Amino acid sequence: MHEDNLDGALSAAQDGDEAGFAALFHTLQPAVRRYLWVMVGDAVDDVAQEAWLQAVRDLPRFRGDAVAFRIWLFRIARNRGVDYLRRAGRRLERPDDEALQERASVHDTVQEVFDGLDLAWALRVLASLPRHQAEALMLRVVAGLDVPQTAQVLGKRPGAVRLATMRGLRTLARHPEVLARQAARRSRPQAARLAGEPSWRLGR
Repeated sequence: MHEDNLDGALSAAQDGDEAGFAALFHTLQPAVRRYLWVMVGDAVDDVAQEAWLQAVRDLPRFRGDAVAFRIWLFRIARNRGVDYLRRAGRRLERPDDEALQERASVHDTVQEVFDGLDLAWALRVLASLPRHQAEALMLRVVAGLDVPQTAQVLGKRPGAVRLATMRGLRTLARHPEVLARQAARRSRPQAARLAGEPSWRLGR
């Protein structure tokens, strides 16, 4: 759903319209689940339900547009994910708080992992990253947030978000499964060209 239409759904939902809330849910729930799956794994449905229940409860007090709502919702989701991890006795990793000067195309790099690949495989690869890196990448790509917005969700400074994102990209670039998939993709056009060559050109 386009952001302008999401503004309309948000306004309707705040007025108590069930269809408006349903539009918000169906638009944002897939991204919420993918993000939380990276955080909490198989507990994703329970944690996502807790997040949406809080969103329903607190929606009348929310103020802002659809972009602000997206940030607000993912911050709720992250807080519920952190609560789950604490209850389960698991510790969140903390990123270094350095400033990052390098630039990278986050969307293009991570989208290459998603495009044309099995979604479950892509999420599993991202989930294998250190958690702060996976969260930053998922919020940037899946949730569509920019660096300052992602920083708001994570409660970190923008420099820490950029650093986690860059490190995540570097880790992805070296991941054996990603490298294997990229090699397979590069070999397919060559194989296709050879398949189209006359037999005498192939030495048959």
